[in-house]
Amino acid sequence: MRRWRIHPTTDAALAAAVVGDVLAGIGTPHLATSYLAAMHRVMAATFCTVFVVDATGRIEAVSAASSYGSTAERTTERYVAQRFDLLDPNMIWLAARKLPRRAQLWMGHQRADEVADPAYRAACYGDVGIRERASVLLLTPTGQRVAVSFYRSLAQPEFGESDFTLIEAHATLLADATMAHGRSAVVAREAKAPALASRLLTLSLREREVIGHLMAGKTAKEAAREIGVELTTVRTHQYRAFRRLGIRTQKELLRGAQPG
Repeated sequence: MRRWRIHPTTDAALAAAVVGDVLAGIGTPHLATSYLAAMHRVMAATFCTVFVVDATGRIEAVSAASSYGSTAERTTERYVAQRFDLLDPNMIWLAARKLPRRAQLWMGHQRADEVADPAYRAACYGDVGIRERASVLLLTPTGQRVAVSFYRSLAQPEFGESDFTLIEAHATLLADATMAHGRSAVVAREAKAPALASRLLTLSLREREVIGHLMAGKTAKEAAREIGVELTTVRTHQYRAFRRLGIRTQKELLRGAQPG
């Protein structure tokens, strides 16, 4: 497998139909479907998946589409249920990188036979006849990890340099659309729980990190282990955050984060 940095450029003129297809999926359950339709205008692909994982390791967004049936959706359900993101070389690689001052874009290319874990390889490649994937990878300053991947089956030719060039030309569009999709989800949550959502913005970065773990259902001890700090430090951030949020317990936090 290999990865290389993408340096966004505004020189490339993208086809209006491709841009329209990509933008049509923002804020809908069909984000990957719109991406796959867009890229089908310029190249062949069997599947498309969109994964977003936050700095705490929580899966924030998942979308999948297939050229035939619901195969990609079922595969993605297994990916999430079995937490294959913890084995996914793209997500592991992004998590190990130092957080950048500005968002960074990368390209990744991985063949099925390069996947080490047999269960992950079988579920996401072998069982569904996938040969390889080409991915747009995004790492944000806040620690969000984004992977927009296009897959080719055994019946299709391997990705070549011309394919990588095409995906790179659309990488910024795909990354921006994915982040806009995430922001639209935040807006939707704010509409249902405006008080909590607006107060979360008043927290410090470390307080938000602690609250993120607690909202994911983890204990303070588990949060301390994930972040790599002492339990007393987490308790301090938790106390300050709860005071700013106007709540007293984790149960109140979880109740406030539930959709109305």
